[in-house]
Amino acid sequence: MTDPVLVEVTRGGIVESRHAGAYAVVGPGGGLIASAGDIDWPVFPRSAIKALQCLPAVEAGVVDAYGMVDEEIALACASHNGEPDHVRVARSGLAKAGISEQAYECGSHWPFPGAVSRAMAAAGEQAGQVHNNCSGKHSFMLAFAAKLGVDPKGYVKRDHPVQRAIEKLIGDMCDYDLTHTPCGIDGCSVPTWAIPLRNIALGFQRFGSGEGLSDNRTEACRQIIAAVRAHPFMVAGTKRFCTDLMTAVPRAFVKTGAEGVFCATIAHAGIGIALKCDDGAGRAAEALLAGVMSRLECWTDAERATLEAMSDVTVKNWNGIETGHVSAVGV
Repeated sequence: MTDPVLVEVTRGGIVESRHAGAYAVVGPGGGLIASAGDIDWPVFPRSAIKALQCLPAVEAGVVDAYGMVDEEIALACASHNGEPDHVRVARSGLAKAGISEQAYECGSHWPFPGAVSRAMAAAGEQAGQVHNNCSGKHSFMLAFAAKLGVDPKGYVKRDHPVQRAIEKLIGDMCDYDLTHTPCGIDGCSVPTWAIPLRNIALGFQRFGSGEGLSDNRTEACRQIIAAVRAHPFMVAGTKRFCTDLMTAVPRAFVKTGAEGVFCATIAHAGIGIALKCDDGAGRAAEALLAGVMSRLECWTDAERATLEAMSDVTVKNWNGIETGHVSAVGV
């Protein structure tokens, strides 16, 4: 099956680029309510499912055991910029669990905002693993290992108890057998499993609605969603789509993943969404997600207007001159 064109980029009054892709929207009861493209082809959701990766730790009582607060829970769901507040919160979570930064196995990179990296370099500082955009997720994985009473060394490996628990939970939430699907290594060194968009959307439908989940798991999902709503900055940061959308539309829970993937849940409507742009284009995936969400009959007029604006983005050059648009089409 050839996926349809879902996003177009225009310049000078004509289409300059086209982005094909697929999306699945699952509603109450787990039924498919909207889709396009091949939603049964397994894709790597990458960082778009960080909420599900931190869910076993929250469910196991890590928050109460170590006195974690909403900022730290939100950062566990993040692909953050590495800005000072992100680093502060990552270190706070580690300290509460009595864990050293040296225990991280996510790798180091400089913060994404150039101004932050330049200021660090000017001060003679070096980037560390705490600046990694996944450091919040890894803080919770390390805290989870401590709560389980297991050696944290190698916690990123598929056979470690932490990753085994995550694998089982994702499989249960998405109703998909991860033991027989391709498993790769993500940018931060943890496993990533290939799952069809239909099943990922089902997982996020359950995550937002609590349908079919135990009381303990439902409460853990609710706690994660509430934390992210309270602190959307922690999930991404300055001038980032996830933070901007959830700040403007707090009833939405959205998360990007590498290679043009997005997941979302609309908890008040019991809806889950998963999508992927075939060419991995992030800006196309952002417009597509906003476009798909804006078509759903679960928003106020103001919320819908915001989503529609984010699905048709004006592109400007370095002189501030409008050059075209990135627009969701056919959704």
